[in-house]
This record gives sequence, structure tokens and C-alpha cells, in this order.
Amino acid sequence: MTPWWEATREGRLLLQRCEGCGHLQHYPRALCTGCGGTDLGWQESAGRGAVDSFTVVHRSPSPEHAPPYVVARVRLDEGPILLTNLVGDADWHCDQRVRLAWRTLDDGRRLPVFEQE
Repeated sequence: MTPWWEATREGRLLLQRCEGCGHLQHYPRALCTGCGGTDLGWQESAGRGAVDSFTVVHRSPSPEHAPPYVVARVRLDEGPILLTNLVGDADWHCDQRVRLAWRTLDDGRRLPVFEQE
């Protein structure tokens, strides 16, 4: 996970890539979800995709997340799906094209979020 988080500091979204079968996955893990292999590397994402599904949260479970906000599944053009937030004023809908944006954390790392393309 360290390479993934460090890349976010530079505004780069990394996907885990299996050196054995070429499968791309996100979130990073110990085994390839395609073949079960353990020879895993990294590939940078272009940061483009489409909204797969989403919901607008109007009642937040904690004060740190001011409603309303949008939680979504974004299918990257490279294939993997990210659970993320959609940001910006848009009339969101499934299959809508989106591009990578970033939300900066207090320690300098960033979380990938997506905005309308």
C-alpha cells in the first residue's frame, strides 16, 4: 500500500497489475484477483472513467462529512472499479464520463475523487 499512497502525494493514481496475467485491480492486495498470482506491480491510470452507480447522501453518519455528498462506483477506462466520491455541481447519472480529481488529506496524501468530464 505504501507505493499507492506515496503516488497520491504526486497526484498519480496507481493500479495494481499482475505480472503473470496482466490483470489490473484496485484496491491493492496481496494476490491477483484474476489468477491468484503474487507477482504484482504498478501501472498509472489515465484517471478517466464512467459512473457505474451512485447515491446522494443527505444524512451523514459523522460530522466530518457534511451532506449532501455523492458516493459512487467509477469504472476506470482500464477496467478496475473504484468506490469514491463525485464532486462538483452536476446532474449525476449512470454512464456519465468523469475524470480524476483529488481531495487533499491533512498529512499531504490525497484521496481520488471524480468530477464531470
